[in-house]
Amino acid sequence: MLKLWNQEAADWRLALRTETEGAGSRLSVEADGKTATLWVGLGDAETVTAETVRRAAAKGIKALKGLGAKTVVLDPAAAKTLLEQDGVDAMAQGVALALYRPRSWKTEEQTDMTLYMASVLPSEESNSLTEAICLARDLVNCPANHLVPADLARTMTETARTYGVETEIISAEQARALGMEAFLTVGDSAGHAPCLIVLRYRGGAPDQAPIGLVGKGVTCDTGGYCLKPASSMKGIKGDMAGAAAVFGALLALARNKVPVNATVVIPSVENRIAPDSFIPGDVIGSMSGKTIEIGNTDAEGRLILADAITYALRKEGVGRVLDIATLTGAVVGMFGFTTAGFLCNDEAYCTDFMEAAAVSGEQYWRLPAFDEYRKMIESPVADVSNVSNDGCGTITAGLFLETFTESHPWLHIDIAGTAWVDSPKWEYQTNGATGAAVTTLYHLCKAMAKEA
Repeated sequence: MLKLWNQEAADWRLALRTETEGAGSRLSVEADGKTATLWVGLGDAETVTAETVRRAAAKGIKALKGLGAKTVVLDPAAAKTLLEQDGVDAMAQGVALALYRPRSWKTEEQTDMTLYMASVLPSEESNSLTEAICLARDLVNCPANHLVPADLARTMTETARTYGVETEIISAEQARALGMEAFLTVGDSAGHAPCLIVLRYRGGAPDQAPIGLVGKGVTCDTGGYCLKPASSMKGIKGDMAGAAAVFGALLALARNKVPVNATVVIPSVENRIAPDSFIPGDVIGSMSGKTIEIGNTDAEGRLILADAITYALRKEGVGRVLDIATLTGAVVGMFGFTTAGFLCNDEAYCTDFMEAAAVSGEQYWRLPAFDEYRKMIESPVADVSNVSNDGCGTITAGLFLETFTESHPWLHIDIAGTAWVDSPKWEYQTNGATGAAVTTLYHLCKAMAKEA
């Protein structure tokens, strides 16, 4: 937590400034005999955005960390002049996210940097979002043996209850009674039982249909019998970044008492290999009543999301649906590690989402959904196939999920490329989980509150 300026305690000052030459992020050091100042250039004042400030502040604090700084005062004067409170918030968030460290199981202690803020503190809304991003990172970074589905459920429900969020855990037995065969096909044969995590935030009017935020929660994904290659195994603990994103966004909504209703549904499973695990060629049912042909057991996320979407619609009465997942490697081939792909069946919903992304600074690109792509997931023996018969893997994965949305406004986000980085793509990232989409989902729901 940042404290107000205590100049006597600081050995470094981090400050931002615009540069008439227009070159941003240049570093320079000045000293007055007491406190050394690291200046970070923002470029031309007319082009400065909150994202500019966030990245510049992150770059500066990482430089100071490299110089061994122990106590730093953040001076947001320039950011405040240019962007008012948004500039202050962006500077504080850039610093906090750049200094984020995942939980370590090392025995030696790590030292922290002490941070102060000159003149003004970041807003409570900004603080809650930053903490939500870091919590999402913590969950995704956690080793799979320390975060089985029951652990994920316990962590989420205990935390959510402290902010007045209603929680419910649907067991495998309850899911079976509901006909959630697609969900159970993936998780039932694993050693750790699957569960459906339901979190309900009721900040809006009683008659307002909640937005349904559905996040993929695969805590360990070996690929099943379509086993992943060894080179892909390191990241299998992070296949629940979608779950982390919707959880983080909901916590921020609750902490800031945003007047909106939102329901999170997280199907949490492990995808492992066992004697009775599903195999290619199987035909299974689903809660919706649709049948599914299995073409690949590593396309498991869309199976559990299909039942979770049906549950959100039929049992929770949600209006709009948004599902988010680390779903396909194909999206990385398209957009790399800086941009997430999405599909949407409603133009107004799409506009709201892109406006939320503009506020968050995250990058998304809408994918096409032409009829020829839907034909790629047709099956000769079932209502739908869980893989494409002719490529376009990211698009067809999303369109598979659309078949379970029952004509509701729907948006699907594939964060397989943006949820994790082996080396930072933006200055405020660290190696590992990024906390992707938390801020965008928060601002989307916040905008819905204004519309209501």
